Amino acid sequence: MIRDITLGQYYPGESAIHRLDPRTKIVGTLLYLISLFVVDSFVGFGIALVFLGLCIKISGVPLKFMLKGLKPIFMIMLFTFVLNMFMTPGEVLVQLGPLKVTMEGIYNAFFMVVRLALLIIGSSLMTLTTKPISLTDGIERLLSPLQKIGVPAHELAMMMSIALRFIPTLLDETDKIMKAQMARGADFESGNMIQRAKSLIPLLVPLFISAFRIAVELAMAMEARCYRGGENRTRLHRMAFGKSDVLGAVIIMIYMAILIALRVIG
Repeated sequence: MIRDITLGQYYPGESAIHRLDPRTKIVGTLLYLISLFVVDSFVGFGIALVFLGLCIKISGVPLKFMLKGLKPIFMIMLFTFVLNMFMTPGEVLVQLGPLKVTMEGIYNAFFMVVRLALLIIGSSLMTLTTKPISLTDGIERLLSPLQKIGVPAHELAMMMSIALRFIPTLLDETDKIMKAQMARGADFESGNMIQRAKSLIPLLVPLFISAFRIAVELAMAMEARCYRGGENRTRLHRMAFGKSDVLGAVIIMIYMAILIALRVIG
């Protein structure tokens, strides 16, 4: 399950989405995530699902690979569904003692789970189709206007991209530690959910030590290459918006306009 997390990974490709300017993908992803909180109907979620499906198809990333990223949060999704189903007041369908299953609860639970799944897949699509260095440059350029008020745009962009980049690295490290402890007799598979969670506690100390070691090695590597932040830094490839970026921006704006219109009409 550790290897099933897709957020932060990069899937090489030459699709139209891979070739988009990173700023277009970052802003487009943010607008898509915002749109998921705008919709409140089956039609709206259907449009959001179709739009994301078309983007995945164009990107060339296998659908199985995208859906694999939902496995680690399955229990969270299940807990969210059950909580909304029982805690939302409304027309009672089934009563189990003090617990009541309502029509509104099922409605809200379904939308909440779908919204959560689309949030994860939509975010993963951006990182899967954008190289870490391009993601850093894109975030930095988007935050650059804030430098006038003292916001360290380059440092913030670097921290965010490093955090995303090292998610797969730390997951691989966790997997190695688990296998090493399983070879020594540790059991992470048996028992209920609480017992499994408790069995993961011994992983925290070696994982923190490994994370600090990786951080120190990264800092030493950056210093050895004379890294001094964004000041006077040049780039081999300059970012520039092209026709495909304009087309992508138009498509995402049309998509947002449709969903807002549905919300207003509904």
